[in-house]
Order: sequence, then structure tokens, then C-alpha cells
Amino acid sequence: MPKQGEIVLIPIPFTDLSSQKRRPVVIVSNDAYNSKSADIVVVAMTSNPAAVDYSFTITSADLEKGTLNRPSKIRVDKIYTLSQSIIVKTFGQVNAKTLDRICKTLKELTDKS
Repeated sequence: MPKQGEIVLIPIPFTDLSSQKRRPVVIVSNDAYNSKSADIVVVAMTSNPAAVDYSFTITSADLEKGTLNRPSKIRVDKIYTLSQSIIVKTFGQVNAKTLDRICKTLKELTDKS
């Protein structure tokens, strides 16, 4: 079963649905949801260093397990609900502090203005 905070590789469709590309994502849905549902809720990761709102950079030091080839941005504004069956592989897990930061940034994104 996929676990909250794991970094997994999945095929992500382009926003115009014309194609897809394998991309890393961080699972944000909790373990109770993941065990009862065929789906997972994830946020995107990118190696593009451009600054965007509701994103922050992580490095291998922010992982509990695994390593990153390069610093990456977590894009909390790119949220997907996907089938667990499309996970290609798991290659890391963010630490508790990073998961808390993802949740805090997600809350900021969804707070009333």
C-alpha cells in the first residue's frame, strides 16, 4: 500500500490531455485513505527552479528514505487524484518536517482570501 509522504513515479497527463510524461509526485493522502481507496491524492514535483507561489525546494536532506538527483520543487498547486495502480515505482519518502510543510502550504492555498 502506498504511504503518505512517499515519492512515487507516475505517468502525469499534460493539462490539455494530449500526452503524458512520467513524473515524481508526493503522496499527501493519509494512510487510512490509501488503504481504503483505489486512489491516492498527490502533489507534483519538478526540477524547474522557477519561483512560483505555493511551491518550495527540497533536497535529499529533506528525505527520510531515498535520494534526489538534484534539488526539486514541490508544487502544492498541482494536485492530482490518481489510481494507485498507475504507480511505476517508489523511490523515496519525505521526512516529517517536509510533509508538515506540504500540508501547511496546501492549507495556505485553500484558505479563504
